[in-house]
Amino acid sequence: MRVALFTETYLPAVNGVVTHVKTLKEGLELLGHKAIIVTADSNVKKTQASKDIMYCPAVKLEKIYGYDVASPLSADRLKMIKDFNPDIIHIHNEFGIGISGVLMARTLKIPLVYTMHTMYDDYVYYIANSGPTQKLLTSATHKYAKILATAASAITGPSKKVEEYFRRCGVDKPVTVIPNSVETDVFNRYIVPKEKTAEIRKRYGFDSSDLVFCFCGRMGQEKNIGTLLEYWAKNVKPSDGVKLLLMGGGPQLEEFRQDAERLGVTDTVAFTDRVEHKDIPPYYAACDCYITASLTECHSISMMEGQATGMPVLTIRDELNMDQIEEGVNGFSFRNADEMYKHIMYIKSLSEEELDRLKLTSRESIVSSGTKSIAEKLLAVYNTAIKEYNSERMFKKLPRYAKKAYKARYGDFAGPDKPARPKRSVKVKAKRVTDEERLRRKQERNRKRERHNAAQEIRRQHNKKR
Repeated sequence: MRVALFTETYLPAVNGVVTHVKTLKEGLELLGHKAIIVTADSNVKKTQASKDIMYCPAVKLEKIYGYDVASPLSADRLKMIKDFNPDIIHIHNEFGIGISGVLMARTLKIPLVYTMHTMYDDYVYYIANSGPTQKLLTSATHKYAKILATAASAITGPSKKVEEYFRRCGVDKPVTVIPNSVETDVFNRYIVPKEKTAEIRKRYGFDSSDLVFCFCGRMGQEKNIGTLLEYWAKNVKPSDGVKLLLMGGGPQLEEFRQDAERLGVTDTVAFTDRVEHKDIPPYYAACDCYITASLTECHSISMMEGQATGMPVLTIRDELNMDQIEEGVNGFSFRNADEMYKHIMYIKSLSEEELDRLKLTSRESIVSSGTKSIAEKLLAVYNTAIKEYNSERMFKKLPRYAKKAYKARYGDFAGPDKPARPKRSVKVKAKRVTDEERLRRKQERNRKRERHNAAQEIRRQHNKKR
């Protein structure tokens, strides 16, 4: 199979979407399939391809993560995709490149798969500051997501959160949940030299006896770092022998540093600033547990990388993301500061052998999420999408009498394994307005007009005095 993967962001940028797309491409190739990545790049002037990656001219949006955003229309891009001759197009973002994938799938008459990675309701504050504007923007993003989902033959997401989000958007299509995967051979504490981990622990003032928790991610409001620091400050004491390492850069890094000082936890909390993705494994290996209070993740790849490195996880309870944690096997969840502290001290009380066993089971729980696993799951989605798309096209080519006979027997065409569309509800005719109601409305309009005229007169008198 030949698959075109459309993503607004790719290497050298690093985030959950990039890791997912990279892992999927490698998995498809391991299984003998061909994949090309189409991405935006503000450093190129014209569309160019290199090693199965197509780079498209773009502009950089500094306010939104510094992402590169490309135009959805490009004759050069269309020609290259035609030459690649994909069986399916798979979009992973909703901006210029994502729209481009939708348009090309329609132009080339091939099925489209749409994977949503980001809960945009949790990010609208980057663009809109006021409540009414955020509400308006949220409504617009819901309508936009619905348009993309309607255009796709299949939609997927890394957790049940995506399914719930699509339901809020008014999308009734089934959502295939395919958890993210990580490079378990890279994130493996057992291959990191002990001298390197010892040097990192010493750099941030951690003793060999300290139990070190870490978080890795963008230092932004959506990661809920402020809540994590407040929970930490409420109960954790220097005498507990527990430390926290916050890894990552971002717009609120300095604000969080100040919060740590204000809360008086600088003796147990350290910040690294930005760490390149290739350098993260030794940092993870230098820590004992992963901790997060973020509620915006679909299926946190950073958390999975921590688990792959042999770190049990402490995470704030998120009902739609609980499949990432198996209590007592690879981590624990908490609802408040007291529960978080209780789990911290339980892990601290474990013997060295018990802690090593917990680290091992945490890694084993994530090993199955390898490159081949995610590729196999998505190949099943691709095959279903192709089958459904071809069936729907065949149905459209049927003569009118054949369509009528099909609908009479089966209802509206719904495609393989897809429920029939519900019939439109009949609109109920509005009740006749009575004379009394009509009079009441007229009197209300007159009162509004009188109030308006009175306000205008007061304003005129005020202007005369000035």
